[in-house]
Amino acid sequence: MSEDSTAGPRSGADGEPALPQHPDVALWRTATREDIDAIHGVFAAADAVDHPSWITPREEVADTFDLPHIDHARDTLIGFSEDGRAIAAGSSLLHPSRSEKLSVHLAGSVHPAWRRRGIGRELFTWQNARAERQVAEVAEAAAGAETLPVELKTYAEAVNVGHQALAAAFGFTAERWFATMVRPRSEVPAVAAPQGVEVVAYTSDRQEDAREARNDAFRDHWGSLPSTPEGWAKFVGSEFFRGDLSRLVVDGEGRILAFCLVTVNHDDWEARGRSNAYIDVIGVVRDRRRQGLAPLVIAHALQAIADADIDEAILDVDTASSTGANTLYEGLGFVAEERSVALVRRP
Repeated sequence: MSEDSTAGPRSGADGEPALPQHPDVALWRTATREDIDAIHGVFAAADAVDHPSWITPREEVADTFDLPHIDHARDTLIGFSEDGRAIAAGSSLLHPSRSEKLSVHLAGSVHPAWRRRGIGRELFTWQNARAERQVAEVAEAAAGAETLPVELKTYAEAVNVGHQALAAAFGFTAERWFATMVRPRSEVPAVAAPQGVEVVAYTSDRQEDAREARNDAFRDHWGSLPSTPEGWAKFVGSEFFRGDLSRLVVDGEGRILAFCLVTVNHDDWEARGRSNAYIDVIGVVRDRRRQGLAPLVIAHALQAIADADIDEAILDVDTASSTGANTLYEGLGFVAEERSVALVRRP
């Protein structure tokens, strides 16, 4: 989304967001499962401009239609041109966790050929209105319960200043910057394992253990909420997840102490012009931090990636992480490339 705006959310008489009106959009409607390819087509076209080194997988879009907390018939809007092509798509996705706050992620794109016309402004207006409706429904269902803080969040690439300006016009402010870091294949430094632990490959029987370890490790990370069994199963069960490249640090009783989980998307190989593996999740459970387990598990994963003859490893890092992740990754040979920003509005 690239257009500036000063408009605020607007809703219809029934509380549902009013459908946008725009002269270049012949039809706005909410999504069904049959729209997966249409939504992905918009995202892929936008990705090629906004961050050409990686493309949103179709499977990532499709998976959201299987998650019980997402109702695309209410949560996702698509705009179509006169000839029936999808030219804009956006969602308002309320995280299922109710433990700490209500967090709504606004994600969407306008096809690059249709930008700078105000379409993104209309789409973002609808997304904000839908987010506020989702929050109101939770409050209605929990009448009398303690009110949880609310945050609406959207992410923009550093180069996409239009998206940032649009979000700012709706009251979003930049709260966190993230860097994509890349490590070309080279010799992996040896990291000694502390006594009483070992490094093993991820196996499917550790699915729930790994989820619990992830939730513990990320409890104090900015913007993080607990991963649900359904969402986690989609992640580790996807065609991109590589248990053979992922590594766990376990103690003598088999408890997961640290983890480095890896995916491989061959479509990104074409986009970057070389093979790569993406390190999605790195963490250490909180009672075992500062014991050298993070560099240990990452080094073993890097060695597995190199042994698989993959050219580079990629990860994203919160540049203000309290864990010192930036320094750790730099010490292991990662170099920052692209940057993105998290923009937040708290109604």
